[in-house]
Amino acid sequence: MRSLIDHARSFHHRAAGELGPLAAGQQPQALFITCSDSRVVPSLITGARPGELFEMRTAGNIVPPYRLERPSGEAATIEYAVEVLQVADIVVCGHSHCGAVGAVVRGDDLTAVPAVKGWLAHAASPSLQDSSTGEEPAAELAGPVQRHVLEQLERLRGYPGIARRLAEGRLRLHGWFYEIHTGLVCEHRPQDNAFLPL
Repeated sequence: MRSLIDHARSFHHRAAGELGPLAAGQQPQALFITCSDSRVVPSLITGARPGELFEMRTAGNIVPPYRLERPSGEAATIEYAVEVLQVADIVVCGHSHCGAVGAVVRGDDLTAVPAVKGWLAHAASPSLQDSSTGEEPAAELAGPVQRHVLEQLERLRGYPGIARRLAEGRLRLHGWFYEIHTGLVCEHRPQDNAFLPL
């Protein structure tokens, strides 16, 4: 923690001139939805500067269903990005070695972490079966994570503002998969029905 505090203490000396104009407002290029995993750093992956990405991080990059009767911080973040900031792109980025998806795939006993168990119930689906063929280590979970990303994109299409802006051609959705151990980023290509390197 000491190194983090020391960096924060001196940060304003290094960044004040660059960050000053951001006080006038933000116009991010994209909403970037990814996992809370500390090994996944959106600005490092994309090279984004402050103000260029509107981020939403959740355990397992889960997008909850849109329900006005049960509002959530995640739904509010998505709605704000689309309706107020009017981002042109939304990226859902899953990653290898994902603990959340791995727990669902393996059917881990999560009774000791009931809030986590309840949250991951959003991710439970038949498509999250471990289909490892032996060509990849099971810990990487590429197949299940990629299917999970596609499910989150489908869930986003159920948000009224997103559905409207997609129909108007003013919004694009992207599914990404990030390999922690190599740094490779793949994007889902619908025409190939596959995740291929960017």
